[in-house]
Amino acid sequence: MNLLEHIYLKGMLAKQKRMVAAQKRLPYPVVSIGNITVGGTGKTPAAIALAEESVRRGFAPIILTRGYRGKAQGPCFVSAGNKPLIGVHEAGDEPVLMAGRLPGVPIVKSPDRYAGGMFVLERLGETPYAAQGQPRILFILDDGFQHWNLARTVDIVLVDGTNPFGNRRLLPLGPLREPLSALRRAHLLVMTKQASETLARELVSISSEAGLHHASYRMDFLLSPDGTRQAISLLSGKRIFAFSGIANPKSFRMTVESTDCAIKGFKEYPDHYSYRERDLLNLCRIAERASCELLITTEKDLVKCSAYNGALPLFALTVSFAFDERFMDDLFEMLTQLRTY
Repeated sequence: MNLLEHIYLKGMLAKQKRMVAAQKRLPYPVVSIGNITVGGTGKTPAAIALAEESVRRGFAPIILTRGYRGKAQGPCFVSAGNKPLIGVHEAGDEPVLMAGRLPGVPIVKSPDRYAGGMFVLERLGETPYAAQGQPRILFILDDGFQHWNLARTVDIVLVDGTNPFGNRRLLPLGPLREPLSALRRAHLLVMTKQASETLARELVSISSEAGLHHASYRMDFLLSPDGTRQAISLLSGKRIFAFSGIANPKSFRMTVESTDCAIKGFKEYPDHYSYRERDLLNLCRIAERASCELLITTEKDLVKCSAYNGALPLFALTVSFAFDERFMDDLFEMLTQLRTY
C-alpha cells in the first residue's frame, strides 16, 4: 500500500470509528444504497426503482439524500411528494431528478441523514402520507454506505460490472473509498450493467453472507426540458450530438449508440457540471455545423438545461434501473425477518 493510501486509510478509519460511536437510529427501517468506489454505479436510478417498488408493496418511502453541491443549508424538502420545491442550485441535480421521477414520494436533502429523517417525521402532515394514518414508512438512504453515523437496516452495495474496482487502489491513487474487505458489511451486493462470473466469484469470496444480484438499465423515453415525452424510436437514423456531465460518460455513449442513431459528436463535462447558457448555445452551434438534427443528454444533465433556447431540439434519454427477478423479494423478505415493520 502506497504512503498516500495509508494516510487516507488511517483518516478514513478514524472517521468511521468516531461516527459509529455516535451512531443514531431512526424509528423506521432504513435501506441504504451505496458503493465502495467514487463515480457512478447507478445509485440514483436504483433509489428511484426501490422507491417505486416500495409504493407498489404498500410502503411510504422517504428518500434521504446529501444533495451533493446543493447550497441549501440544513434539512429541507426537495419535494414534499408533489413537485420539486427548490431548484438544482439549492438541492443538487440528483435530488431534483428524483423529485421529478417520484411524484408522491418525499425527498429530503440533509448532509446529516438522521436529522433529515427526523425533520420529515416531524412534518408528515405536509406530505401525501398525512391521510394514511400510520403509514409503513421506509427510509431510503441515497449514497449511504459510508454514512456511518446513521444505523441502517439493510445495506445494498452496487458494483459496476464493467469496471468494478478500477486499479484497486484507495483514494487518492485509485477509486476505492474503502478496502474491498468493507463489502462484508453489505447485506445485498448488486452487479450493475454486466454480470460476470469472475466478478461474482470474487464478491462471494469477499462477502459470502451477502445476497448476490444483477441489475441492468432499460431505456424508457426521450424527455424535453418542458416535460414533453417522445418514443426512443425517434432517434433511429437521426444525426445527433450528445453531451453529458456524469461520472461514467462512456456508459452513456454506449446507451445512445444502441438506439441506432448516428453520433456525429460527443462532449464530456465534469461530473455534476453546471451548464451556463453560453455552454448550451455553443453545443447547439457545434451540432448545427455537423448537420445534426438533435441534441441528446442524460436526465441528470437535463435538469440543469432549463436555460436552453437553441434551434435544435434537446432531449434527455431517460433510463430505469432493472433489478433481477429475485432482488425485491429477497430485500423485503430480509426486512420481514429483521422485524423492522
